Amino acid sequence: MLPLHDLDFSVFLTSQGWIQLLTLTALEIVLGIDNIVMISILSGELPKERQARARRLGLAFALITRILLLLTLSWMMRLVEPLFHIGSMPFTGKDLVLISGGLFLIWKASVEIWHKVEFIKEKEGHSRAPTTLALVVLQIVLLDIVFSLDSVITAVGMSNELLIMVLAVMIAVVIMLLAAELISDFVNRHATVKVLALAFLLMVGVVLFLDGLGLHVDKNYLYAAMGFCVLVEFLNLRMRKNAKRQGQEE
Repeated sequence: MLPLHDLDFSVFLTSQGWIQLLTLTALEIVLGIDNIVMISILSGELPKERQARARRLGLAFALITRILLLLTLSWMMRLVEPLFHIGSMPFTGKDLVLISGGLFLIWKASVEIWHKVEFIKEKEGHSRAPTTLALVVLQIVLLDIVFSLDSVITAVGMSNELLIMVLAVMIAVVIMLLAAELISDFVNRHATVKVLALAFLLMVGVVLFLDGLGLHVDKNYLYAAMGFCVLVEFLNLRMRKNAKRQGQEE
């Protein structure tokens, strides 16, 4: 555990401190894109009046978790040390977290895509068990731990100042909360966008699983694919909206 006197406020008297804060905050936001999609999907399982509360509670606990991870840097660094070997392949604590998180995302996204495509909720006799607020918040917190490993380790690698790392994480989580509200509303209004978002989660789960096995996949390719798919879906939504408007006018 790091002592509190490591919070050195004099770092903001230098331009280097502000540059580190802005750079690290931007990186934390980029690394949180998949987290925002995940939060939007999980909170969407609740009744509309409880979705915002689930996002707020989940991100509040997630913020506390990330700060605690930053305050236990010595433990965090031990996560990258090999725990055991299978053949010649070493496995670390971080690998096990990534593998388990990846497998959960693959399972969760696959089940939700199947329910969405086959209209399971609408079919008589196939009602799903109701999802509770506590369960959704718990899933958000646990998955945020998986997603935050990369961002916390990135923060440690980019800055030696604990205050900068904590502030960057706090700013990023606040922005994620605001973005999650907008993204969730948009996703829940458009069925095809929700399927696309679930496909993103499936891709992220595969990437996390492969990372845990030591097969690193550059996330820039993943983000580029996501951006292209979002652009195509935006054009489809625009086309359907114009076609509907033209039909009404005729």
